[in-house]
Amino acid sequence: MTRAKICGVTTREDLEVVVESGADAIGLTVDVPVETPREIDAERAANIVSATPPFVTTVLVTMPDPLESVTGLAERVGPDIVQVHGDSAPEEIASISADLDAGVVVAVSPDDAPRYDTVADALLVDSLDEAGAGGTGSTHDWERTRDLVSDLSSPVVLAGGLTPENVAEAVETVDPFAVDVASGVEERPGRKEPVLVDAFVRHARGHL
Repeated sequence: MTRAKICGVTTREDLEVVVESGADAIGLTVDVPVETPREIDAERAANIVSATPPFVTTVLVTMPDPLESVTGLAERVGPDIVQVHGDSAPEEIASISADLDAGVVVAVSPDDAPRYDTVADALLVDSLDEAGAGGTGSTHDWERTRDLVSDLSSPVVLAGGLTPENVAEAVETVDPFAVDVASGVEERPGRKEPVLVDAFVRHARGHL
């Protein structure tokens, strides 16, 4: 069954919405150089992590500069997984993966994904901007990503422009390990809409 991650959680109230939906994971955006209403500080992220119940995976989403600073940030926040964005080389990601107690997911474009296969625990295939940041709200070539799922050893997390309306088609086309959404389930930037979150998780699992 495809797993569902709700990214850009900014409050304890939104955490409750995500948990109630039955989502598998939450994403907490900390220390990114791009302007986003979903960024929170490390202290608030740690507070949300501590309030997250068992069996819901916590993911620290970050674009650290330098990359090595992610180690200290992860220690402060305490996530299960660190999701790294940016233009770090595969060998740098592999080094960080070895240093962290948490699992590591690296965000890549479909074209770059093969270079990063096996250097992290999973690949998040997204519609990235020039800086390597996600959250663009744009889809990419799902047929291309389906080929990646077949060819790569690493689990593939599909992101980019997903909504409750298109996630079922995306899952059927790509068959990813997981799907990831942020703006597609918001009532306003940075705040989740319970009805949309619930619909996204249900549709990702084929419950239409």
